Amino acid sequence: MNWIIKTLTSSIGQKIIMSITGLFLISFLIVHLTGNLMIFKGDNGAAFNAYAHFMSTAGIIRVAEIILVLGFILHIYTAWKLNQYNQQTRPQTYIYNRPDANSSWFSRYAGITGSIVLIFLVTHLHNFWFRYKYQADIPLLANSDYKDMYWLTQTVFQQEWWFAILYIVAMLFLGFHLAHGFESAFQTLGINHKKYTPLIQKLGLLFAIVVPAGFAAMPIYFLVLMLK
Repeated sequence: MNWIIKTLTSSIGQKIIMSITGLFLISFLIVHLTGNLMIFKGDNGAAFNAYAHFMSTAGIIRVAEIILVLGFILHIYTAWKLNQYNQQTRPQTYIYNRPDANSSWFSRYAGITGSIVLIFLVTHLHNFWFRYKYQADIPLLANSDYKDMYWLTQTVFQQEWWFAILYIVAMLFLGFHLAHGFESAFQTLGINHKKYTPLIQKLGLLFAIVVPAGFAAMPIYFLVLMLK
């Protein structure tokens, strides 16, 4: 048992934990985006509201939420610990003074981009999750006791346009964070091969563009509707 604890608390163990939780959060982004894209079905939000209703009432989702929160906490905590470790052990060498010589821009600023995404996540949860659960003036769906999530989403993006802009900018930083995290997670887990690494890099870049763009399309869509 002691060797397991020592391994998990070592820098290598923490990198593995951060990689696994990172890949888990990446899978969550795929699921979340798939549901959000139902906004564009052109059915006045029926499919999106069905998705929101399922996400707010299904028992399995309650279990998934607990796992998701734990995943976020572990990812953030290990990132913080690794940053502390790197600051303490980083050598004062010529290559350190020129970080562009041994690391990418996305890697060097992963902590900053991750922090920006975390700040955005807090505002996102307040505007959608908290309001959906606790705000009383959200209209109900026809012949139902469930709140209209499509109405809430449209209202937030159109009446609080500053948040729509913040959302779009935050997705840009999410893309930066994913551009580093996707490839790095596979490398940390030992998947580093001259045949497969270039493919992982391309998939990582594609993911870092497509997924944030998919999320950013929502506020852009509602802003365009408002301007019509």
